[in-house]
Amino acid sequence: MPIRIAALASGRGSNLQAILDAIAAGTLDAQVVGVFSDNPDAPALLRVPEALRWARTPKSCGSRAAFDAALGDAIAAATPDWIVCAGYMRILGPDFVQRFHGRLLNIHPALLPKYKGLHTHQRALDAGDREHGASVHFVTAELDGGPVIAQARVPVLPGDDADSLAARVLAVEHPLLLQVLRLAAAGRLAERNGQVVLDGQAVFTPLPLESAAT
Repeated sequence: MPIRIAALASGRGSNLQAILDAIAAGTLDAQVVGVFSDNPDAPALLRVPEALRWARTPKSCGSRAAFDAALGDAIAAATPDWIVCAGYMRILGPDFVQRFHGRLLNIHPALLPKYKGLHTHQRALDAGDREHGASVHFVTAELDGGPVIAQARVPVLPGDDADSLAARVLAVEHPLLLQVLRLAAAGRLAERNGQVVLDGQAVFTPLPLESAAT
């Protein structure tokens, strides 16, 4: 039985497209049951049929809490198994996070716990880091603070700027997210007491990209 995925996106939706492509290719046993956005103009929405699109602006809902409640109700109506933040730029409130606890995944363009928040590539360059990368983690009420499931690393090269480093990270983001979703689709992945659990055993360090699907 394919897992049911709800995707949250604010922008172009390249990670969402990677999910859709993997489903179409038969390499991910899943179904996207809705794409939800805080930006009605997000190109990501156009990647799925109109019946699967939901978009509101927080302003139209009157308050952050009202927006989160409306978003949560719309997601719940789609009955997803997993909710994936795929380029979703809005912080999810604690009530929303609690509502879907243990089923919320996010992909972040940094090697967490380094560089939570925005401008991760420039911050890695400014710090003189030799490597950078991406992380997939469970979402908690703390910004980019949930337990990390898996990471992919890339070198920081001489002459890199934020754009070239971002492009290198994006190239590993897609396979990293898909490997984690394959673990979820196989029923192997869970979160328990703030800890990643794989095959019933606690995982104490993030899985590297190369072994995330083993």
